[in-house]
Amino acid sequence: MREKLEQIIEAYKDIESKLGDPAIVANQKEYIRLSKSYSDQGPLVQAARTYLQLQDDLIEAKEMLDDPDMKEFAQEEISSIESQLPKLEEDIKVMLIPSDPADEKDIIVEIRAAAGGDEAALFAGDLFKMYERFCSHHKWKIETLDVSPSDAGGFKKIEFKVKGDRVYSIMKFESGVHRVQRVPKTESQGRIQTSTATVAVLPEADEVDIEINEATDLRIDVYRAGGPGGQCVNTTDSAVRITHLPTGLVVQSQDQKSQLQNKIAAMAVLRARLYEKLLAEQQAAEGAKRLAQIGTGARAEKIRTYNAPQDRVTDHRIGFNSTYNGVLLGDLLGDIITALQAEDRAQKLEEASL
Repeated sequence: MREKLEQIIEAYKDIESKLGDPAIVANQKEYIRLSKSYSDQGPLVQAARTYLQLQDDLIEAKEMLDDPDMKEFAQEEISSIESQLPKLEEDIKVMLIPSDPADEKDIIVEIRAAAGGDEAALFAGDLFKMYERFCSHHKWKIETLDVSPSDAGGFKKIEFKVKGDRVYSIMKFESGVHRVQRVPKTESQGRIQTSTATVAVLPEADEVDIEINEATDLRIDVYRAGGPGGQCVNTTDSAVRITHLPTGLVVQSQDQKSQLQNKIAAMAVLRARLYEKLLAEQQAAEGAKRLAQIGTGARAEKIRTYNAPQDRVTDHRIGFNSTYNGVLLGDLLGDIITALQAEDRAQKLEEASL
């Protein structure tokens, strides 16, 4: 490990040197990238320096054992250092796990009703309320981007932005198919129905991450919004649909009060989807597995099942169980995510053979 840590420290010094280069300072994109890398690597480098110094001190202390006058001091020093090294080594191994470049970003979440008709739309609404409570608990800010309500209640689709501290690092584990088993309010015979909703969690990208030439890359269409959103809704062309011509991606927004606000909201979603596509391509090139796939929404595809009659929620990725009301009310969702984060770290440690 010593050689690896020495290489990390040298690379850190190299970044520090580059940040003082006028040519780098003039290149805003490169300067921002290097500054972030320098900041991110700081804690690891500090731990590496401490670890190497302790190893050097341990060697010196062992050499003093042959000196009768220094033997007692050396034994105390050796005992102290050997008690510190294992914990520090484990901390360094965790810090050496390649970080997700999007972990610190805000997110855009899309919830869609899938299999199950009206009950699926109601479940999509319940999931949105669950995330609202969870975000409120973390003091994160939610901004609705686009809503397609269902006549029966809930949503056919809802897109919203979440802003806060390291939001993506926590919420990315929610991507996938969520399945609910319960008796619908409209079911007179008391029969249990299985319905699904898909959740997609996208890291929000900014202009530094994704460059878009609006003149050549986009086709922007405006049309009349079909729902609540302002005094002029249904009388002016305030809704916006944007097509990204190079990829064929289409996004839209109609929930904001003006055409400009809808365009800004739609561009945020487009950048997030393009950024997710870029990350997926990078991961595929590196042979990495994608942790979050929303699938087709079929009942058999699921990451989590919410079983109301049994008062149980099961996350199928790790076999974690909790209570139905506890999770949907947002109080116990954090327990599931914490367990998923721990499993993710363990897998990465194993894959990296650290």
